[in-house]
Amino acid sequence: MARKAAAPDGRGKTADGAGESKSARTRTRILDSAAHVLSIKGYAGMRLSDVADHAELQAPAIYYYFPSREDLIEEVMWAGIADMRDHLVEVLGAASSEATPMDKIMLGVEAHLRHELDISDYTTASIRNAGQLPEKIRKRQVAEEARYGELWRKLFKEASAAGEIRDDLDLYIAQMLVFGALNWTAEWWNPRRGSLGTVVAMAQSFVREGLSPS
Repeated sequence: MARKAAAPDGRGKTADGAGESKSARTRTRILDSAAHVLSIKGYAGMRLSDVADHAELQAPAIYYYFPSREDLIEEVMWAGIADMRDHLVEVLGAASSEATPMDKIMLGVEAHLRHELDISDYTTASIRNAGQLPEKIRKRQVAEEARYGELWRKLFKEASAAGEIRDDLDLYIAQMLVFGALNWTAEWWNPRRGSLGTVVAMAQSFVREGLSPS
């Protein structure tokens, strides 16, 4: 299934925001290609020659924009989480005024899965490779993960305060278990195993039933 790279934060735009320079477009193309290759082949299997082939460039050209393979990967890994956090903020901001805290958790489940599996190669790469990278190139990603996690902590706290989460659950553990299930989907799901809509609906059902009071 085709996915767009979805690089966040206006990456590649000129300083005045009027558009993209040729250099900026090339940099974005390299990042998009790196995200795609990294999401498929992983940290150990990603070669700059593969990135260059996908970007339709000569491999040495990459070094004009990124000093090393690790610098390129570091940027992709950070962008994947930053992009997903921005997406969740946008989704929650568009939620109905009548949405309950649990409804917002369901929106979060859908936003996470769709961004991870369909919208962004960056996010797929970030999730699939988080445990494989050397610590020195994980710092920005870890900081962004903390910011993303804070959005979810707020959702869980609000749902708990509204009586929509069982009293016997530890909110941190519950959140981490939900994250684990959502993230692991990137390792096994493909369209042949059922539609993404089915995956989203089943995940929402599992999470709602697992968290809600009897």
